[in-house]
Amino acid sequence: PVQGMPKTSNPNGVGYVDYVLWGNDGKPLAVVEAKRTMVNAEQGKVQAGLYADCLERMTGQRPVIFYTNGFDTWIWDDRFHPPREVQGIHDQDALQLMMDRRRTREDIRRAPIDQRIVERAYQHEAIRRVAEAWVGDEQGRLVGLGRRALVVMATGAGKTRTAASLVDLLMKANWVKRALFLADRTALVTQAQRAFKEHLPQVSTLDLTKDTYDPTARVVFSTYPTMLNRVDKGMVEDMKLFGVGHFDLVIVDEAHRSIYDRYRAIFDYFDALLLGLTATPRADADRDTYE
Repeated sequence: PVQGMPKTSNPNGVGYVDYVLWGNDGKPLAVVEAKRTMVNAEQGKVQAGLYADCLERMTGQRPVIFYTNGFDTWIWDDRFHPPREVQGIHDQDALQLMMDRRRTREDIRRAPIDQRIVERAYQHEAIRRVAEAWVGDEQGRLVGLGRRALVVMATGAGKTRTAASLVDLLMKANWVKRALFLADRTALVTQAQRAFKEHLPQVSTLDLTKDTYDPTARVVFSTYPTMLNRVDKGMVEDMKLFGVGHFDLVIVDEAHRSIYDRYRAIFDYFDALLLGLTATPRADADRDTYE
């Protein structure tokens, strides 16, 4: 039960939240409004927002909002991002990170770029353009904009180094804790991990095609089939190895339309920022890399 609902809909001001997900500190991390399967999940948006209002007044912490009908699930962190559809409810750790980032998240448009990783002007410009696509200002506060970006650079221009520099910036600005780097061949996975180790020696990495998963790894490298298999079948103590909020950023190397079509389930599953890297974009009506 929650107090403070509008008297127009609840004369006694009392409402009943379907589910509240609590943090270890006893404060609400999320509310979940569960609609019947025959009802559009988005019909629960306003009601869930009212429950969040009540819990914020009662506890001093505004929870993340979920509304679902069992088939479609939406997340709404209305302190930063507009609603978006997700594949499931985030776990406690991921929700706690969202709460923490409300206080610690920095403006990535102005965060310093490490000159030791990338020194060329076009690499800096690529990072700044991605940042501008992902964050903006609204009434004096930071707000999230888009969540996807495509970096187009000629072969040999340093796409992997640029991606490593962006990861470094996002981690230092408290946007990203764990990142996933995907490539379509093991040779590219090995090559990318080697580059990250060279330019980000302080960040722990893991090649999922060779090693057992280690939850302390900050950047995980994998081929598409390996990751798809781990998402489908990977379990630890009856829990999924990778929850929907496990990674904050997914990087797609050689982001061609064929890869996106074939392995779209990975990008749909993880509720993460998505960065595509390519040297050969296509903009034909039937093969549009940007789309």
